[in-house]
Amino acid sequence: MKKAFAVTLGILTAIGGFVDIGDLVANSQAGARFGMSLAWVVVVSVLGICVYAEMSGRVAAVSGRAVFDLVRERLGPRVGLVNLAGSYLVTVLTLGAELGGVALALELATSVSYLLFVPVVGFVAWVVLWRVKFETMERVFGLAGLALVVFVVALLRLPADWGSLWSQATTLMPTGNENWPTYAFQAVALFAAGLTPYEVFFFSSGGVEERWTSKDLAINKANVFVGFPLGGLLSLALMACAAIVFHPIDVRVESLAQTALPTALALGKLGLAIVILGFFAATFGAAMETGLSAGYTIAQYFGWQWGKRVRPVEAARFHIVVLVSVLIGMAALATTIDPVLLTEYTLVFSAVVLPLTYLPILVVANDRDYLGDRVNGWFANTIGTVYLVFIVIVAVAAIPLMIMTGMGG
Repeated sequence: MKKAFAVTLGILTAIGGFVDIGDLVANSQAGARFGMSLAWVVVVSVLGICVYAEMSGRVAAVSGRAVFDLVRERLGPRVGLVNLAGSYLVTVLTLGAELGGVALALELATSVSYLLFVPVVGFVAWVVLWRVKFETMERVFGLAGLALVVFVVALLRLPADWGSLWSQATTLMPTGNENWPTYAFQAVALFAAGLTPYEVFFFSSGGVEERWTSKDLAINKANVFVGFPLGGLLSLALMACAAIVFHPIDVRVESLAQTALPTALALGKLGLAIVILGFFAATFGAAMETGLSAGYTIAQYFGWQWGKRVRPVEAARFHIVVLVSVLIGMAALATTIDPVLLTEYTLVFSAVVLPLTYLPILVVANDRDYLGDRVNGWFANTIGTVYLVFIVIVAVAAIPLMIMTGMGG
């Protein structure tokens, strides 16, 4: 039973990483505009995050240290500082987007403007991050986020042309009035949504929080190969529902309410209620991940005491960083920027900094000083290197594609 509960770390990471506000937006938009022709990106990103999350979890289990804890020591203070600046910026902007996603879920439930919920959501998020135990967080929000399985149920209830969906999924090119630049931009956004930097920071730090050792490598693999594929399955269901409802009538998804519409059409008010619960749990869980990840990266780089297992008075600087990060996220929403638009920008910036996140993981996973005989084998290195090249290509292409397409317009 204890080991079964331990897998909830992977479930929370997957629900809050693969199915956070970024994924809700990116997959629904992709399905509405391109049908299932970008489903391959989800599959590719699932494999990529599995490869790198397994490395980061193994580093945490064998060395007893989170990945970012080793960045400055292994790569040096200057390279580590560049890594820190880029990673923290993207993480804190993502935190703002996730808080906005929680507020939008509450707006769906109450019809009250999401802006009125932002201060309350921010305060509650900080209290949970400050006071609630790590295990409670991962189990409550990780398991509640499974309510998004309703998209799978809705997919089976909608009048789907499965032959058409399969044809779309095997046609790896833009269809209809879409062009290659917009197709490529949407692919970059989907890829970045699946490999957001905070996922591996949270996952490896969570392994340290749960006191993994070399004996827990099986738990690490279970977390990775259960949690992330589950997130990928939910992502594909999101895309397919949008492809069925919106793609045939050429309607673009621009709000969370539109993302929820297919479940309401398939399952009525009950389906809508369940999907709102799923939205709330997934985005709040992601806000917990990003808030903690912001604190993890800063504290680990500077060598401060950190973590939920440490009394707040003993890790005061860590908790101050978390609080400041929540306030920055709330400040971004106070500009009245649409959380969906903020999410779209965050995905682009996330794509740009991806190499800063994943190169150190690959480097440390090959260091025998930390891992001994648990370093990467040739297969893990081959796959990791191929993905690193792909990540660099995505990072280089993100900004030009954003400018060329006007944010995919």
